[in-house]
Amino acid sequence: MTSIPWPALTGTAAALCTTLSFVPQFFTMRKRGNAELSSVMLVMYLVGQVLWLTYGQMIGAMPLIAANALSFVIVCAVTFKKMATTRKSGLGPGRLRIAIDMDEVMADAVGEHIRRYNAAFGAALTVDQLRGWHLEDWVPRIQRDAVEALYDASFFAALDVVPGCQEVVRELAARHDVLVVTAAMDVPCSFDAKFRWLQRHFPFIPASQIVFCGDKGLIEADFLIDDRARHFERFKGRPLLFSAPHNADDTRYPRVNSWQEVREIFARLDGRKGLALRSERTRPLGVTT
Repeated sequence: MTSIPWPALTGTAAALCTTLSFVPQFFTMRKRGNAELSSVMLVMYLVGQVLWLTYGQMIGAMPLIAANALSFVIVCAVTFKKMATTRKSGLGPGRLRIAIDMDEVMADAVGEHIRRYNAAFGAALTVDQLRGWHLEDWVPRIQRDAVEALYDASFFAALDVVPGCQEVVRELAARHDVLVVTAAMDVPCSFDAKFRWLQRHFPFIPASQIVFCGDKGLIEADFLIDDRARHFERFKGRPLLFSAPHNADDTRYPRVNSWQEVREIFARLDGRKGLALRSERTRPLGVTT
């Protein structure tokens, strides 16, 4: 009875697994990009493949030579694809992807909401009175449905721009990839009004970089500037909490109180190059908390 060649089968299985392990990655990059694929890891893997290939030639082991030669070709293809994708996206050293919320960050939504509330109910509510509250939570329960009804298409069309926002966002867009990311699904009727508002006040941001979404954790960016801390829970980049009355007591995230502070933060980052800039993403920003 012929015995089963377990050593040969085991070696063949191992060679197939290691040789073909990068094939799924090659096709996954087409759907998910290459942000999570380490360049250092690829270089080390390629060096290892060359060393194994050289070792196989030294001892005359054809299976070892064939497996590592094929692995080398596959990993080279993955590496070249990563390089090509990076060049196409424009994300070179020192270039960041910055996601920016719209309401209460770019647009003065709370000011307009208070103005409408005061007009509708003959009140004299001020921004200072809302510290730690959203308007819909602060008003008497009997008024809440009416307050929510104030959010209509005309509401978003009439918003003022937050002071300093246009100038700073224009500067950032000249040096980085700026995305406007707004949770428009909270108020579905706002889509058209928000888009027209952005076209009017921020014409330098292309439509392809305006994102209407529900869950901002789906957005791939280096930074997210937002007034609502809930959007940071699943976001993989670095959060910057933009000060608003409702988040005044939140101390969980780095905070910016104005667009001038945003300008200063990215000016410091822009002053660093290459690896120094990349490592900065894992250190405290030194912003106000």
